Amino acid sequence: MEETLVVPDEAIASRIYWIRGMKVMLDEDLAELYQVATKVLNQQVRRNIDRFPEDFAFQLTRDEWANLKSQFVTSSSWGGRRKLPMAFSEHGVLMLSSVL
Repeated sequence: MEETLVVPDEAIASRIYWIRGMKVMLDEDLAELYQVATKVLNQQVRRNIDRFPEDFAFQLTRDEWANLKSQFVTSSSWGGRRKLPMAFSEHGVLMLSSVL
């Protein structure tokens, strides 16, 4: 029997950002919520890229990423990324659940 994960609303709300005029969540945060590695999450998106149009998912620009990081005084998990993060709208988050 599969175990159901319950995530408090506050844990999700604190990971929602306003970028390009829409509410989004970042790949790293979603990977943690889905309990998969960020690399695995992004691989599944690339393998199913036709399911993720620009209004579902997009890669942040360097400026967007720098601006987002500057909003946080402490950034324990965002320091060493090699690639810019992917951002997922509400529809993109729902699509992720079908490809993971």
